[in-house]
Amino acid sequence: MQLACDRKEAQRNPLPIRTRDVYAEFTVKGGQITMYRRLNVTLPEDTARLLNQVATKGARSRLIAEAIRFYVRHIGRETLRRQLREGAMRRAERDITLTREWFPVDEEAWRRSGK
Repeated sequence: MQLACDRKEAQRNPLPIRTRDVYAEFTVKGGQITMYRRLNVTLPEDTARLLNQVATKGARSRLIAEAIRFYVRHIGRETLRRQLREGAMRRAERDITLTREWFPVDEEAWRRSGK
């Protein structure tokens, strides 16, 4: 059936351009649909050699996908750490003042509780 459709298509359009199946691909794993897209990426020669050393031709896409996910997670964590550190430094004086103001109240409550 597929071949008959392809022959009819070839008769109608002698130079068909097929991008649907080339550039997008779907797989279903565990009931979840995953879409894949073909990209043309240019890498420095030494990076391409390194990629060829650590991944076989069929595993390059998976390695690149995992590397991108790792990089994004790592950068996200580092950004969060930096923001927390900067926020703590900005609020340090306020936090020390609050601690000094509330310490006697907290200490009194601690004594009354008998602990």
